Amino acid sequence: MSATVAIIPARGGSKGIPRKNLVDVCGKPLIAWSILQARNARHIDSVWVTSDDDEILAVAESFGARPIRRPAEISGDQATSESAWLHALDVIEAQGVAIGLVVAMQATSPIRESLDLDGGLEMLREQGFDSLLSVAEVEDFFTWRIAENGGAESVNYDYRNRKRRQQIEKRYLENGSFYVFRPEQLRRENNRLGGLIGLFVMGRHKMFQIDNPEDIELCATMMRGFGLDRI
Repeated sequence: MSATVAIIPARGGSKGIPRKNLVDVCGKPLIAWSILQARNARHIDSVWVTSDDDEILAVAESFGARPIRRPAEISGDQATSESAWLHALDVIEAQGVAIGLVVAMQATSPIRESLDLDGGLEMLREQGFDSLLSVAEVEDFFTWRIAENGGAESVNYDYRNRKRRQQIEKRYLENGSFYVFRPEQLRRENNRLGGLIGLFVMGRHKMFQIDNPEDIELCATMMRGFGLDRI
């Protein structure tokens, strides 16, 4: 019988926040939140952390994840998440695990619940999607860019004919929290997404992630405010 595995990439290097994956968020290392959420999900059989860093792997093990030592050549700033997942698949399968589905999680997105992961897996299976990503619904999402002449120009709407909110079609923003895919699809396309793609909609308060120092307190505040700081 095939297994559903969660894979969490966590590099040791981070330019924006030193040792980011180990920074304290609501009393736990950042990486711990993703591990515990995955461990508490009903449809996930095992949780794996892939890292080039001994301390991260030790902390991950202490919270119940299984460690994967990532080679240096796929651990730098230019390395893709896909390369880490592909390597992890080989390591896990070499241990005799037949993988049916992968839940690829970003440790920098701690504002999620186990029920989000279970909901995404159920949605993929029940609706026949080949892959799936988590998103947040956005309203009045008007984007601008700086043109070559230095002035502003609208990207996704005509500012001369601004629509009311009720007239705007629903749009969704990729929140980076998690993705679901099959091993064969990742290997075939070298991409986390492919085939018939599903969107699992999460609350907008779950779209924040930790990339800069100020994001730590922002995410911690959101977690405490929505009761997501206890697990």
